[in-house]
Amino acid sequence: MVLIDRIRYLLEKLLEVFTIFLLLALTSIVLAAVAFRTFGSSIAWYDEVASIGLAWLTFYGANLAALKRAHMGFPGIVSSAPPALRMALFVLSEAIVIGFFAVIAYYGYHVFEILAWDRLVSLPSISLTVTQSAIPISAALFIVCECLTLPEAWKKMRAGVDSEHEAIEEAIRLAEEDLKENRS
Repeated sequence: MVLIDRIRYLLEKLLEVFTIFLLLALTSIVLAAVAFRTFGSSIAWYDEVASIGLAWLTFYGANLAALKRAHMGFPGIVSSAPPALRMALFVLSEAIVIGFFAVIAYYGYHVFEILAWDRLVSLPSISLTVTQSAIPISAALFIVCECLTLPEAWKKMRAGVDSEHEAIEEAIRLAEEDLKENRS
């Protein structure tokens, strides 16, 4: 279990750094494009690169959310179900999520064959396989993130813990601590 926690921690830090890098790069590109347009010029590759950057940020940000089990769901319904139904719902939902991303990874990889000869319009030196690599890579990473968090999620589900309720209680606790510090 210690190895899983270490891998999860390292992957979380890697995804945090990468998504922050993508966010800063995208912000810089947008600001530079605005500045250039303000002075009567424009960057030819801005629209294409910015849209790809936003897609990458979305895909890899979703991986980070998966690693933190922060995606939208229905934990209250699952945790309030009888134990046997709760386990069945949990297994079914995990199978659906992992199966969906396995299909995305498989077909995302096969799209490379179709895009092998295509290039960006504004930057012909960059292949579309590079820009579209986020699809199979992030889909495979999503599966890894789900599997790394599965043991902890299973324990919480078995105990009937509602992760949404748990997060709300934690936020209230932190807000109360903040309030006490501000009053001091």
